[in-house]
Amino acid sequence: MKLKYQFLSVLSIIFSIQLMSYAKLAGDKDGYNIKIKVKGLAPKDTCFLAYYYGDNKYLKDTAIVDNNSSFVFKGKEALPGGLYLVVYPGKRYFEMVCKEQNFSLETDTTDPYKFMKVKNSIENQLFYDHLNFLPSRRIKIDSLSKVYEALKDNKEEREAIRQKIVATDKEVKDFKSDIIKKHPNTFVAMLFKATEDPTIPENPNPKDSTYGYRYYKQHYFDNFDFKNDDILRTPIFHERLKSFFENMVYRHPDSINKGADFVVTKAKANKKLFQYCVYWITNNYETANWMGSDAIFVHMVKKYYTKDQAFWLDSTRLNKIQDRARILEPLLIGKKAPNMYLQDTSAALNSGNSNGKKFYQLYEVKAKYTVVIFFDPDCGHCQKEVPKLYKDFYLNYRNKGAQVYAINATHSKLDSWKKFIKEHKLDWINVHDSGPYYDFAKTYDITSYPVIYLLDEKKIIKAKRVGVEQLGEIIDSLEKEQSTSTK
Repeated sequence: MKLKYQFLSVLSIIFSIQLMSYAKLAGDKDGYNIKIKVKGLAPKDTCFLAYYYGDNKYLKDTAIVDNNSSFVFKGKEALPGGLYLVVYPGKRYFEMVCKEQNFSLETDTTDPYKFMKVKNSIENQLFYDHLNFLPSRRIKIDSLSKVYEALKDNKEEREAIRQKIVATDKEVKDFKSDIIKKHPNTFVAMLFKATEDPTIPENPNPKDSTYGYRYYKQHYFDNFDFKNDDILRTPIFHERLKSFFENMVYRHPDSINKGADFVVTKAKANKKLFQYCVYWITNNYETANWMGSDAIFVHMVKKYYTKDQAFWLDSTRLNKIQDRARILEPLLIGKKAPNMYLQDTSAALNSGNSNGKKFYQLYEVKAKYTVVIFFDPDCGHCQKEVPKLYKDFYLNYRNKGAQVYAINATHSKLDSWKKFIKEHKLDWINVHDSGPYYDFAKTYDITSYPVIYLLDEKKIIKAKRVGVEQLGEIIDSLEKEQSTSTK
């Protein structure tokens, strides 16, 4: 197999530090001693021991191949349980289970799994027995599937083939079930259980079309042992977690927050699983590229990033995350936008006076929709987007109740600002902070330009950080929703 990752990729610096500390606390004074022989390797080749953690892989140890194609991974601290990778030249690798700490493996580079011989490791024997059982069944199922597709006009023969496919698939499931039954306390058994989907019972109410979905969602993690963090050192938990939020939870902040609480409550059974779930959910939605996802970040920070729960953070980093949530919370979709009382330059432009005297607060804007745009008149991107906002949006939507509250967010550059307004004939509401009294970075989370917010007539935030080309579509959608709700 070809290796498709870089060893030192990390979830974050914080997570890297935590992983190192976890490794030091891992266990047993005798440490680990894993002897491996791989025919086909040359003397002085370098091999690596790596492990999964969530959706990343991390380097744990290195070893040099001797004249007998053998090498040893050895350490004073026991390895945390999990699925590890033995990586050898050519970015090829094979997986192995690390639960026992002293065992031997022997194989060949031509097919590491097929030729694998195990000594002193029940876990790996079970693991490789399963891996070597699968290929023949997969080949059989693939072959039967092709025959099934070819028999489009013969229902009886198709059904016979389908039954053979089902029977072969059952062989695989039975093989795993047998291992789980005979070796219930092994890591491999835990691994196999974690890959099983919940079985949906017969619907007690046929009129309830959502029963299957609701049952499946509620029991999605039933086969996970949340008391055992070994599952983190496999790709399975991360993929299951990701799939839950992508496929089982409606993409709306309220639904996602409920889903997050559902998962985190289960994860509280183990500190490392709790940390991983809280961190992943928070980070995933903080960096999401769809509008409104910041509400999940705020929810997670307020509920879980507290001094008594976020044990992996020092006070400085915890305060920084909490401050970020405090800035975002008043700006969430559905919140009333913070008011601003800014100087209006329209009178000054008309009179020739160099200092505008009229002040215009945001809440005074009488419009069904108010577009608030923060920009810098000398910003190259703003010089393209602001005129586009005027020509492509404002001229088309002002008769539909839209107004623009355009803010020179630089606290200066008044001459450039006024020149820009005149040049592009921007006859909407133009304002700037004459104080400066407002910290736009905190009040409206402005760190770059331009930034657009869309407010309704009550100054409730309906959209934010959207492009000019999206504004019309959003207003049209809001109008359609309003029209539908009044019918």
